[in-house]
Amino acid sequence: MSGSEWTSTSMPYLTPRAPGATDAWTGEAAEEGRRGTQRIVHAGEVAAPDDVARMLHLTGEDVVVVRRRIIELDGEPTELTDTYYPGTIAAGTPLAGTAKIRGGALTLLATLGHVGVRVVETVTARVAGTEEREQLRLGAGEPVLQLARTTYDSADRPIQADVMVMPAGRQQLRYEIRIG
Repeated sequence: MSGSEWTSTSMPYLTPRAPGATDAWTGEAAEEGRRGTQRIVHAGEVAAPDDVARMLHLTGEDVVVVRRRIIELDGEPTELTDTYYPGTIAAGTPLAGTAKIRGGALTLLATLGHVGVRVVETVTARVAGTEEREQLRLGAGEPVLQLARTTYDSADRPIQADVMVMPAGRQQLRYEIRIG
């Protein structure tokens, strides 16, 4: 792949990190000799959007905590990620703030007693919206991939919902599934 393209895998983003480790994105990019960063542009409690409420098995009246980030690779925007947590899990925790979380949010969730054991991902392609075009530096009519991921705990309760938008022409998704 060229310098502006990226192959993304889900596995590093599904497991808590070792104590003191960096977040999964920074680590994955570094393994490829690249610089992965993220800017948190908003964090806090909001009413659950309809699609997120469905992902987290909530009503639209339920409060969720959202962390809205612009993910960058070598200083260029490569993905927009909104991560949502049920308010009952994340309200009043560092997940509701804009500070970077050492080891990433999954590591913090694990210390709070919420460990993901199953994920469901849905990938769709569509034309980028105006704000997405601006943030990702895309031309008019350029397509994006949207990956919606729900993470469930051992009791099959949803603990996290991610909605990620990435330029289709700069991204490749790779899935490795182990059965048994």
